[in-house]
Amino acid sequence: MPHVTAIYPGTFDPPTNGHLDLCMRGSRIFDRLIVAVLRNSSKGVPLFTTQERAEMLAEITQPFGNVSVATFDGLLVDFARQQGATAVLRGIRAVSDYEYEFQMAMMNRKLDPQLETVFMQPAEKYTYVSSRLIKGVFQLGGDINSLVPPAVMERLRTKVPANIAQPETGAST
Repeated sequence: MPHVTAIYPGTFDPPTNGHLDLCMRGSRIFDRLIVAVLRNSSKGVPLFTTQERAEMLAEITQPFGNVSVATFDGLLVDFARQQGATAVLRGIRAVSDYEYEFQMAMMNRKLDPQLETVFMQPAEKYTYVSSRLIKGVFQLGGDINSLVPPAVMERLRTKVPANIAQPETGAST
């Protein structure tokens, strides 16, 4: 059986327990899994730098001996070739994710017919979790402790001013 290297690409701003779940499960399927942090994204200004995201991912995936972290920009198919990867791991939480991911998978197949895309669903308890939602809830003072690894929570606390949106006390008239 051939050695299979897969790329798990994303912005990971910040990494969530859903991402960690896919890393853990992907590490059991592939011989080598490279978590690839996209440096230049169309998702706007990130909360964490590329380096910070890579550091968090390296820390939280450290227990998985066959998982490494890298950064890239440009075409995923080019990065996959450079890494000797033959598969891309992508998480799908909802039908809306599938539509976007299907288009990306088909384009990647057009650019490199040898690169296969494997879709995985996160554990049910993380199907609604996204980095964007995590950032928004945290910035408004919501409890996200069960949705991100402790190392990510620590970084969030240092990055985002505490108690941005404290509930008002007292009765309104």
